Amino acid sequence: MRYFIFSDIHGNLEALEAVLAILSREKDCIPVCLGDIVGYGPNPRECIQAIRDRNILSLVGNHDHAAIEEMDISYFNPYAKEAVLWTRSILEDSDVEYLRSLPTIRTLGNMTLVHATPCNPEAWNYLFTLFDAQSNFKCFDTRICFVGHSHQPIIIIQKPGGECWVHPHTAIGIKKDQRLIVNVGSVGQPRDGNPHAAYTIYNEEEGTIEVFRTPYEHRKTQEKMKRHGLPDYLIERLELGR
Repeated sequence: MRYFIFSDIHGNLEALEAVLAILSREKDCIPVCLGDIVGYGPNPRECIQAIRDRNILSLVGNHDHAAIEEMDISYFNPYAKEAVLWTRSILEDSDVEYLRSLPTIRTLGNMTLVHATPCNPEAWNYLFTLFDAQSNFKCFDTRICFVGHSHQPIIIIQKPGGECWVHPHTAIGIKKDQRLIVNVGSVGQPRDGNPHAAYTIYNEEEGTIEVFRTPYEHRKTQEKMKRHGLPDYLIERLELGR
């Protein structure tokens, strides 16, 4: 079985369409979205519809919850808060119902799927350090946990004794004694210095995982954001991948 896993679309339709175009050429690949379909970008409704139209298995992210008033946004930075309030203003009831129906975490075969972290997924914590990773390996029983949320692709390996380290590449052949936490990066808001949309392919049979990048028409997204009056900071960062 092959899985096509992506996360953090954030209302960026151009980035999503670029990734879905690749998905359409991948044969026998099961698509999975790890959440944050909306937030920041200018096309939240269209992104929701694209995921729904393809019956893509999806989870809910913190910006999805924020957009449907399921969480406190007082701790959001002012740019994110402004984008959330704008997103709330244009979502329709059917969009809200769909986002509300999505789970925060689920298991699929030998994978745990979650937007943020397997420990307390609705706390929306970040997994940045090896200490964070060691704590979170205790919160899932499967061999692999796929996450999003930080917008930075990374592969963290745990050996049987509990030792963790960061794999130096974004492609790996999994060894039998390894467990993994894999951040699949972001489709619509990359923050690792690479502005291209990220997605991950997991080949269960071959035991391989690889994070891929694809360019998209980011200037078209930026122009739409300007027309909607979204913050300049959010517009400019798309070009930088920051």
